[in-house]
This record gives sequence, C-alpha cells and structure tokens, in this order.
Amino acid sequence: MRKIIHVDMDAFFAQVEMRDNPRLKGKPLIVGGDPNERGVVATCSYEARKYGIHSAMPGKTAKVLCPHAIFVRPRFEVYKAVSAQIGEIFRRYTDKVEFLSLDEAYLDVTENKKQMSSATQIAKEIKAAIWNELHLTGSAGVSYNKFLAKIASDYEKPNGLTVITPDKAQELLDNLPINKFFLVGRVTAEELKKIGVHYGKDLRNLELSYLVSVFKKRGYLLYDFARGIDEREVECSRVRKSIGAETTFNEDIRLSSIEAKEALEALAEEVSLRVKRRGVWGKNVTLKVKFSEFNQITRSMMTSSSIVEPQEIMNYVEQLMHKVDNLDEKVRLLGITLSHLMTEDERKHENISLFEYMDSLK
Repeated sequence: MRKIIHVDMDAFFAQVEMRDNPRLKGKPLIVGGDPNERGVVATCSYEARKYGIHSAMPGKTAKVLCPHAIFVRPRFEVYKAVSAQIGEIFRRYTDKVEFLSLDEAYLDVTENKKQMSSATQIAKEIKAAIWNELHLTGSAGVSYNKFLAKIASDYEKPNGLTVITPDKAQELLDNLPINKFFLVGRVTAEELKKIGVHYGKDLRNLELSYLVSVFKKRGYLLYDFARGIDEREVECSRVRKSIGAETTFNEDIRLSSIEAKEALEALAEEVSLRVKRRGVWGKNVTLKVKFSEFNQITRSMMTSSSIVEPQEIMNYVEQLMHKVDNLDEKVRLLGITLSHLMTEDERKHENISLFEYMDSLK
C-alpha cells in the first residue's frame, strides 16, 4: 500500500511576511494589490480570515470587511525562494515530490531515502524541519492516496497533522460534505445538491452509469473518490496546462461597456495571481465570451514572450476583443485563460519564433 503525504503551508505568503516583519504578527494581514485599485487578495492571515476575507477576493471588498486590515504587496521572488527551501527539505526523504503551487505539495514516501517505515513519522520530521530551519508552519495529511492525504491536511489547520488509515477512510468520506471532494467546485456542488447529494454517502449511493452520464469522465473519478479510491501517481514534473478565471454576471451586460472592461481587468488580476502562486509563466492568452443567448466563443493568441503580470495579460485581451465581431451584444459570462505554461527553468530556454508569433495574430 502506498504512503502519501500532502503538505499545505499555513497562509504561506502572510506567514512569510510576518516572519520577516514581526510587527505584523497577530494583525489582520492581507497580502495583495492596492485595495484602492483593482488588486485582489493573494492570501491573508488567520486573523483576517475571521472577517470573512479569502484569497482571490477583491481588495476593495476585503477593506470593507476589515477596515483596519494591513495590506502588503506580494513578494513573489521571496516566496519562490522559500518554496525552494521547503522543497529541499522534502527531497531529504524522497524525490517523488509534486508541487501544486509554491505552498502545497504531495510526497510519495512509500520508498524513501531514510528507509523509514512510518509516513506519519516522516511528516512529523518534515514539519519540525520547516519550523526549525525556516520558522514557518504547515499542515500535513497522511494516507494511502492523494485524495485522502489532501483531505487529511485540510482537517486540522493551522499546523495540524492528520492521518487517515484504510479502516477509517470510508466512515470519514461518508460524512464529508460534498464540496470537500476533489473535482467538486461550486457549480458541481450545486448540481449534486439538486439531486440530493450533500455528503459522501449520498454520492456513494449513485450508480456509476448515472454519474458518467451527467459528469462524463469526472463521473468515474467521483465514483472512486466516494469509495476512497484514487490511483493517481505523484507526478514529479507536474505543470498544469492552463490557468484561468471567469465570472458570470447577475444581469447581462454589453461587451463594449465599461462594466465588461472592469470585469476583464479583475479577471486578469486573478489569473496573474493564480499563475504566480504556481511559479509559472504563460505564452497563450484566451478570451472566453458567453452571450445572453448562451452561444459561446473563444479567441486566442500567442504572446511574443512568456507573461505573468495582469497588465501584460490585459494587453492581449484588448487585442482579442478586436477579434470579436459583435461587441454590442449582451454577455452573461467572461473568462480569461493563460496557457502554454512553463516553469522558470523552461522560461530561460524560451524560443518563440517570430513566424509563430506573427502567425498567431492572423
């Protein structure tokens, strides 16, 4: 049986800022853009979370919820360096490390460099090393697959350590709220609740054929997850193919309106934040538009070089808007996606030909 650890650093960016500036400790700290502009919350301290603040929330909204919150701009280069130090600690035990972002990773310690039989003991040593060497805390989950290890790390935060053994897994899953399941976002959770699925036990009672008919390939995974089954491997060089964000309007708006432009600027900020959290850059921008009649279009273009900043993303979005014929039509949804992602090492060897770039502009 496999031994998987999931480590999730506690409010990582905020914790690094408080470590480097002790005067911020115990304060409602928000790491993100200027709340007076179009900035979004990258993360916040647990003191700020008590006010309902969360990542990707507009800075203006966070300021309203907690007027006395302290805002600091993200220092992504610092966070990347600290993330690399955490990775070095992980690799003392195993090279099978899959970073999901700068502050979150899976480790397969079934076979490990120290020949330790207890994954729980390895998790304890890793947490201790991160604290002793970097003065940071993280929460860890230990189980026999990735899905359960992730659930375990979320179970007791901050600075927690939870183990889910095979004999306890099914009872835990049966009582787990459906929105806690991997692949179940807000929209999927709403769809499931409409058919009476509120907990894992409700999901487990659904037939595989029904889940597949409704959720396609995801149906197979949901069927397995409800039973504590997850065969996914820890992928050492995992890089997501794309990162995006979208918003649905309460009332349809014209694509040429100021409201649409402001929404796209906010989406560019959110995509930029998500890309930075994963320490990658993108080379292709896609604009998604769903009109009021539910017909949908996408427009994409290659960038001249890898990009990550919101203004860079927005520059290409504005060019893509010129490729949309019906700017005066009303829309109900807008989305931006950055794809062709690359790591920092790959970016150093980046080589996009002028022909490829010019061809994408046609």
